[in-house]
Amino acid sequence: MVDWSLARQVARLAAGSGERDGPDPDIESLCAEMEEHVAAYTSLRPGSPVPAPELVGREDWSALNIDSLAGMIDPVAARLERRLEFAGPLAGALQAGATATLAGEVGLVMGYVSTRVLGQYDVSLLGGDAPPRLLFVAPNLRKAVREMEIDHDAFHRWICAHELTHVFQFQGVPWLREHMSGLLREYVETLEVRIQKGAAGGLPSLPDPARLVEAFREGGLAALVQSPEQRALMDRVQAAMSVIEGYSEHVMDVLAAELIPDHESLRAAMDRRRRSRSAPQRIIERLLGFDVKLRQYEQGKRWADEVAARAGIEGLNRVWASPEALPTTDELQQPGTWLKRTEPPTLNAA
Repeated sequence: MVDWSLARQVARLAAGSGERDGPDPDIESLCAEMEEHVAAYTSLRPGSPVPAPELVGREDWSALNIDSLAGMIDPVAARLERRLEFAGPLAGALQAGATATLAGEVGLVMGYVSTRVLGQYDVSLLGGDAPPRLLFVAPNLRKAVREMEIDHDAFHRWICAHELTHVFQFQGVPWLREHMSGLLREYVETLEVRIQKGAAGGLPSLPDPARLVEAFREGGLAALVQSPEQRALMDRVQAAMSVIEGYSEHVMDVLAAELIPDHESLRAAMDRRRRSRSAPQRIIERLLGFDVKLRQYEQGKRWADEVAARAGIEGLNRVWASPEALPTTDELQQPGTWLKRTEPPTLNAA
């Protein structure tokens, strides 16, 4: 079994505490203000109360996401351990090294990503009854404001709008959460992991987190192996996540144009920040099998902006009619094709 306490320990080491100087935003007031605007523009209505916003540190964020990711990794690790049983007397050592490698990699990924993430609507997609949470990583908000040299109040309103849109999507579209959960469960059921050459054998019986950090910086330790069927399934996950992220990007920009002075500069600064890709994003691609954020933001936003320009928010909201209304990978590149397919009579007849 994977030692998730090791993953959390490594994450703490990788994350650091972040910036402590500077005031925290009044995140409750800002979210309450922006919630009204998100509701008015999207016309989505959450079926349950919007979670209270929380300011958290990097350690808390990474620990929460490690716990969530454990539901995905534990079955994969169990299959890996069974594959290593062929080694006879050496099986125990190989299994311990392999699962420690997985723990180290997950901890490193989450620790480093915790240094960049600004906000997150945390909703369990792999089982469990934990209530959703609306999180904002305080030291990263302070760092972003300083590095991008932007107005902190405007920036925080903008980020609140983005995360609140996710709340309205998952709590206002009845089928969305279960649909995404089903895709991920199907993907995980047959997923296999490959330990990079020399990684498992090179780990001590009690892994040194600092040593794992160094191995991570040299290119990572573990990768997931996808079959053609899994790659096709991941294409569907990727398309759906592009819509979810792109819709939120569209909403935050529409609201910014109405509510936030000089919002164009804010968008330009955010885009520059996102393009500065680093090792954590590349490791996530190898660990999870797809580009988790950057491509989704860019491709999804282009699609959502084009659909809304042609058909308004009412046309864009057709995407929430049913799982069948989600665009394919090809339709993300051709918004007009999607609009034609989802014209109400056509969709209803289907």
